[in-house]
Parts: sequence; structure tokens; C-alpha cells
Amino acid sequence: MTEEWMFPRVKKLPKYVFAMVNELKYKLRREGEDIVDLGMGNPDLPPAPHIIEKLCEVARRDNVHGYSASKGIPRLRKAICDFYKRRYGVDLDPETQAIMTIGAKEGYSHLILAMIEPGDSVIVPNPTYPIHYYAPIIAGGDVIPIPIIPNNEESFEEYFLKRVHDTLKSSYRKPKALVISFPHNPTTLCVEIEFFKEIIKLAKREEIWVIHDFAYADLGFDGYTPPSILQVEGAKDIAVEIYSMSKGFSMAGWRVAFVLGNEILIKNLAHLKSYMDYGVFTPIQVASIIALDSPYEIVEKNRDVYQRRRDVLVEGLNRIGWEVKKPKASMFVWAPIPEWIGMNSLDFSLFLLKEAKVAVSPGIGFGEYGEGYVRFALVENEHRIRQAVRGIKKAFQKFRQAV
Repeated sequence: MTEEWMFPRVKKLPKYVFAMVNELKYKLRREGEDIVDLGMGNPDLPPAPHIIEKLCEVARRDNVHGYSASKGIPRLRKAICDFYKRRYGVDLDPETQAIMTIGAKEGYSHLILAMIEPGDSVIVPNPTYPIHYYAPIIAGGDVIPIPIIPNNEESFEEYFLKRVHDTLKSSYRKPKALVISFPHNPTTLCVEIEFFKEIIKLAKREEIWVIHDFAYADLGFDGYTPPSILQVEGAKDIAVEIYSMSKGFSMAGWRVAFVLGNEILIKNLAHLKSYMDYGVFTPIQVASIIALDSPYEIVEKNRDVYQRRRDVLVEGLNRIGWEVKKPKASMFVWAPIPEWIGMNSLDFSLFLLKEAKVAVSPGIGFGEYGEGYVRFALVENEHRIRQAVRGIKKAFQKFRQAV
């Protein structure tokens, strides 16, 4: 099939590598195979019951089925600002420093669309969540990738800061923004507040914007609490943070996120969104207020489920000879492909699907520096994860016998 049907902007977007894994997964399932799906980071846990009950209660009202507020209803914007004050000690003005978005992906994409024009560039880590890379391209801009090195976690912060500094100094036209996301998807790398202090210092000196995607804010393990970049003094002068209720609150399909921080960026995003959408269904917004105002224990319960799944998966893989480190945060495990396998990440992902009946995401799908890894998503229960480990063990044994 030719690509003549594609408009120029769409032609810039390659076919998702993940689609090849998904096609085989669906084929095997149609044939009756039981596939343990640890590929897409799609949470399987439901929200707390009282949140769902509030959604249903409000949805029964006659006056909530019209268009809603693109920026988010005022009480919801106040609720997220109150949440940030309790959780991070950060003061935010709900009128000027907070806007609701239809999920983090939409918020980021429309913010980039508001900011970027042809000729502008954005610095993005590599590997990265694909929309971080492709939203600037969709907007007509360019991307400057900077590799993140997961093998050298202790010094990656210093390395990354130096690469950003060198990139800014060597660029003919200064990049418009730096995009970061910690805890990081897919590598699970984490940072402390000192790293963010250096980022803000550098961004202010070089006069570039900072966008921090804080998608895994609530999923820190073993006592680690991911910091907010807005905790840095002066961060709101130059940065915004995207907070999502998808993971910690298990509300992925509800599409509730927020862009918080710098007034100029938020004002531009709000202006663009006023042309693009009418906001999220009002009952969802009201239920989100209840969620944010709830005791944080509802999030901690979900976090503990992911931590137990992490332990089952990583300890199981290590027992069968696949050395993998436990991540400090996120809902993923970033696993280096065993050297003796001798496959690239896509071939290895297809191998695991066919031979182990386990779906994972190939590292190459997150950028060239993701090659050599696969990403497990902790989105099946512990019993299913143990089943996945047994399947991988059998696949490894079969592979060794074949060679």
C-alpha cells in the first residue's frame, strides 16, 4: 500500500513500532492463546468506590449534560491547587496557574502547539514517551534528542545537565523549551530535588521554558517520594508541570490532568484550548474533586499494589537468570535484553510474545537509545505476572536448546 493517502503532517509520523507487537498479540489471542499483556501502560486497577459513586450521582442530574468549562470548573482547579499545597508545599493560584486538560497527552500536545512555530526546536530526552518527541514535529518544529543513560544511573544527572548546557551553547537558534519527565518513562530513572534546582537555574540563565511531565508522581517505592519541579524556588517563572490522575488515582480512561505553574504558558494554553474543546464531562470533573480531596491513602493503596507487582516480576526474572534492577518509581520495569539472546528489541519482543506468551514493549519504540531494552508494564495481577515469568523461563530454555 502506498502512502499517497497521507497528508504531509501525517507523513512525518512513523508507524508505531508497538503496532507490530499488538498485531501479533491480537492474532495469537484470536487463535486462543492466553497472552499476559505487560506491554501498554494501561492501569487495570479501578478508582476508589466513592469516586465512582460520586460520578454516578452527579451524572443523574439533569443540568450537567451540556458543555463544560475548557479550563476546568473553578472548584476542580482549586482542588488541584489545594492538593499541591498539602502534598508538595507549593502555592498555586487556581485562576492563573492551573488549568485542567483532557489527560496529560492532550495537555502537553496542545501546550506545544501553542508554543511552537516552524523553525523552533525543543530538547527532549531519548528514549522517551513518544508524544514528547512527536508533538513538536506535529506542530511544525524540530526536536533535539539528548540521550539518557540508564546503565549509569549514579552520574546520569550530571551527564544530562552537561548535554543540555552544551546543546544550548552550540545551537544556532536557541531551543524554545526543554521537556523532561521524572520518574522517567520508559527508563524509570528518578531524580532528587537538587537536579530540578540545576535545571531551573540553567533554564533561567539560558531563557528557555521547561515542561515537566509528572505522570508518575504518585508511584514512588521503598520510601522514595518523587519531587515536584514546582518545589524549586522560582520554578514558576520558567516552568510548568503536568500532573495526571491516570496512574495514582487509577482514572486513566477518565482523562483528567492539569498543567500547573507558569502563568504565561497556561494563559496561552487556555486561549488555544478555548478554540479546541469544551472540557471534560462535568460529572467526571466533580468526581475528580472528590478524589483530590480524599485522604491520600487511596493513592498509597494503588502504589503498594504496583510495588508488590514490581517485586514479583523483578525477583522472578532474576531467579531465572535475567538480571534486572528494581525501579524506584513508575509502573514499569526497564529490562536490558540478555546478551546471549542476540536479538534487537523488536525481534525479542516478538520472540517473547510467540514463545513465552508475554507481551512487552520494544525499547526501540521509545527512541534509538532505547534499543537493547524492553519495557514491562505492571498492569496484570501477581498471579499473572508469575505466569509470565514461567513462560519466559520456558522460552529461554527452548532458545538455549535450539542454539
